[in-house]
Amino acid sequence: MPKQRLRYDRMVEAALRGVVRDALQQVAGGGLPGNHHFYITFRTVFPGVKMPPYLRRQYPNEMTVVLQYQFYGLEIREDGFSVTLSFNNIHERLVIPFASIVTFADPSVNFALQFHVMLPSEAVQEQPLPEDVARLPEREHEQKPASPSDSTSSDSAKVDSPKRGEVVALDAFRKKS
Repeated sequence: MPKQRLRYDRMVEAALRGVVRDALQQVAGGGLPGNHHFYITFRTVFPGVKMPPYLRRQYPNEMTVVLQYQFYGLEIREDGFSVTLSFNNIHERLVIPFASIVTFADPSVNFALQFHVMLPSEAVQEQPLPEDVARLPEREHEQKPASPSDSTSSDSAKVDSPKRGEVVALDAFRKKS
């Protein structure tokens, strides 16, 4: 009989995902206090992630969203959360399982968590787009890339001009050894 081991690594990750859930729960109930804002990077190919096909095409593996000024209908469940964000003046509902989150950061207090995300049957690697997503036509408003000044908006694109979202590197918020 093989020896069973306690998987402390998995227990710690589950506890830290609980920190993300608790932070979002507090924000859902009372809004963001002070200068707090969240950068949340998640695997778009993770089971249970729900997002519009054009965003999945634009971000086939990972996407970073910013919860700061304009986000609506933040709802927290035991296994994930949903939120409505504006992408090029179009409100879109995203459903994000906590298990899909790669990083969670609150730069206002220099806080960041990084997670190991494993798809149920395999390690996280490049995933092909689902056939129905790959065949969809491009939307006209997706053509221009975002500028660096977009990183402070509540979603990945500024509301005043049609631009693509910017994926933000979180290295600046990690402590150096």
